[in-house]
Formats: sequence, structure tokens, C-alpha cells
Amino acid sequence: MLEVLEALLSSTLEYFPALVFATLGATLCERSGVINVGIEGMMRAGAFCAAVASLSMPTPVGVMMGMLAGAGIAAVHGALCIHWRSDQVVSGMALNLVATAGGTYLLESLYGPNGTPPIQQLTRWHVPGLDAVPLLRVFSGHSALTWLALVLPFAFHALFYRTPFGLRLRAVGDKPHAVATLGLSVPGLRWLAVLGCGLFAGLGGATLSTAVLDRFEQHTPAGLGFMALAAMVFGRWTPLGALLAALFFSAGNALRIGLASSAPGLLNVIPQGFLLALPYLLTLALLGFQGRRTHAPAALGTPYEQESR
Repeated sequence: MLEVLEALLSSTLEYFPALVFATLGATLCERSGVINVGIEGMMRAGAFCAAVASLSMPTPVGVMMGMLAGAGIAAVHGALCIHWRSDQVVSGMALNLVATAGGTYLLESLYGPNGTPPIQQLTRWHVPGLDAVPLLRVFSGHSALTWLALVLPFAFHALFYRTPFGLRLRAVGDKPHAVATLGLSVPGLRWLAVLGCGLFAGLGGATLSTAVLDRFEQHTPAGLGFMALAAMVFGRWTPLGALLAALFFSAGNALRIGLASSAPGLLNVIPQGFLLALPYLLTLALLGFQGRRTHAPAALGTPYEQESR
């Protein structure tokens, strides 16, 4: 029983960093009042560029390239939604489609449909003495990104609720015109949030191709960006809520993998497609249970128009 629990926890920690980075990025963006359903496309761009860059550069540099790729996609979203005041949902979905089609085209043109060549994974840290401790040893043998993912939500919480920038960011998502009366730039704050979202979504994608896998594959990130949006809503647009929701959804994904590997006879009873859909069914169930009890920013999705004050 202990071995099964350790296997589930270890698998949870494998997929958790990518999900929590993307969820924190989405929280940052939507707290500023800009809807961002393009997280999936930003993660895909980050995963692809990180893998390609890591073929000729050190893997940590590849991760940085992935973050920049995510920010590049986010910049397009910012230009459309902040500058041109386009529909934010349509913009995000369009970017998802472009990233999916563009990633597929580039992958098949450069490397074939099976994925990029293998890259050097990020170094995995083994904590001295922890490998021998039952249950706690699951925290050993992970990359630095896993530890960063465990600490970053608390840093975001401090940023949101203990700094002037966090106060301004939350205010611009609720009452942007009140922020403008203080002489602050509403578009400038929203631009920072959107670009920051792209950096973290790109980091989430880069985590998949450099820490979880050792390449970019055709299906990456396999809907993880949409799950990050669900985790953000379930976490009520808060960093610590995002942490708990990401852990919960990652555990659901780990359960799916564990059931398929440890109980192969289960596939004779339950269709494999059901197991593949299990994390997403869990996501829908939780969102349905939550219902209308949300804490979305008051001005979320509303373009800022200075002349309407």
C-alpha cells in the first residue's frame, strides 16, 4: 500500500510544476481584468521552443527560450485585447488554434511527426538522507522546477497581498477607472500581467519537454492549459488556491496513469478512453459542483476605455 501511495505522489509531483506555473500565469493575467484562454497555445509554444533550443544549447537556456516564446504569444494577445480592444475569449482561442497548427507544421517539417530528437533533461536533485525516509523520499529525485513550483505560489501570495504592485494589480481588475484617477496606467499594468502570464505559461510548457519528457511530442501539452484555467477558477483566482487546485488535478492525472500501469486488467472492464478522460471529467465535475460561487475580478473581460470614465 505504501509503495502505491509513493508512486501516486511521485507521479503527482512530476506533472504538478507545469500545471501550477500555467495556473499562476492565468491568475496573474485575469487578476488584471484580461481573460486569457490562450494558455494552451502559450504552453505549446514554450514546450516546442524549449525542446528545439535545448538541442543546441544547455537545457536551462532552452527553458528560458520557452518562457520567451510564451511571452511572445502573450504579446499578440495583449496587442489584440489591450490596444485594439478585441474580444478576449476569441483572441485566446485563435492563438490556441494558431499555436496548435503552427507547432504541428514546424514539428513535421523539421523532425517528423513522432517528435523532436531526445534532449538532455534538467538535472534531478537527490536530497541527501531523504531517499531512505518512507513517503518523504518522493520529494527527492525531481528537478529544480518542482521545488520552484512548491515555493512560487507563496511568493505570488505575498506579491498580491503584501506589496503596492499587488494592490494595484487587483484594483485594476476590479475598478480600473479608480486606478486611473490615481495617475496609474491601466494599460501598462495589464500589459505587465499579460506578459508575465506568457512567461509562466511558457515555463509550464518548457517544464513538460525538459523535465517531464525529454522531447517535444505532437500532443504536448495535451489539454493541460485548459486544465490550468479550470484550476484557476477552482482556486478562486488566488495563488494559494491555484496551488491546491493544481495539486488536486495533478493527483487526478497521476491516478489515471497509476490505474493504467498497476492494474492493466482494469482496461478489460473500463475503456482506455475513459481513463484518458478521467482528469478532465474530474475537472468538469468540480467546476459543476462549484457552480456560481466564484470570485472573479469585477472588470474581468471588460476592455478599458479612458473616455468612458
